[in-house]
Amino acid sequence: MENNYSYAEFLKAVGKNSSSLQAEKLLNDIYMDLFLNHIHRQQTMERLMGLIDLSLDSRDEQAFLKYTESLKKLEEAN
Repeated sequence: MENNYSYAEFLKAVGKNSSSLQAEKLLNDIYMDLFLNHIHRQQTMERLMGLIDLSLDSRDEQAFLKYTESLKKLEEAN
């Protein structure tokens, strides 16, 4: 799911194919990938926050540290 698209690569692909359908398909693929990555990241953050709340409620320090570290890494990746 992790594709690294660049504007230069897009222009290169469009130039090779010179077909607006091919360019549109590539652009749709890029937008879909970005959208799915955004949704996945958002859901993962929500899940981690819920797990952090549960670990606080149950006073589980190890779980709290584990989930907060995961959330911190996810936020830093942005």
